[in-house]
Amino acid sequence: MTVNEIHQRLLDRFSADIVVELFTESVDPWIEVRAAEAAEVAEYLKHDPDLAFDHLCNLTGVDYCEPDPKKQKKFAHDPHLEVVYNLYSYSQKHALTVKAKLPRWKDNVEGQLPEIPSVAHVWAIADWHEREAYDLMGINFLGHPNLVRILCPDDWVGHALRKDYEFPLEYHGIRGK
Repeated sequence: MTVNEIHQRLLDRFSADIVVELFTESVDPWIEVRAAEAAEVAEYLKHDPDLAFDHLCNLTGVDYCEPDPKKQKKFAHDPHLEVVYNLYSYSQKHALTVKAKLPRWKDNVEGQLPEIPSVAHVWAIADWHEREAYDLMGINFLGHPNLVRILCPDDWVGHALRKDYEFPLEYHGIRGK
């Protein structure tokens, strides 16, 4: 099934404000869905027999931010985060990329992590992927069974893969470079 056909299936099942857009202008086309319904869309993608996306290959976060004031004028995006889901169906032999946009901060309050529903109940491997995106990108996955840091120590401050992250000069008495 092509990405256009999958997109139409999603539009037939969900409204156009949930299935936001189909992007085919890139090497790997993707479908954008509204973040609040990402888990509901994921369940449909997995359980519909014609789609049968039984494998979550990857889930990651992307930070669209340009912290350098001199480069901000040429930056083509409004600052935001994205959660990217790379899916595959072994039975149907097709792949799909789904994206959901999030604000950089919940309610535009700096330090308040943006939220999206967890898909760990849909694909078990999402448990680990979501923990990594939480730890390094600062994305809160609502309903996750154990959303704790996975790579950084529990007392680490901030989320190290955000583009505006400032590394501490010192951690537990150890100075960085």
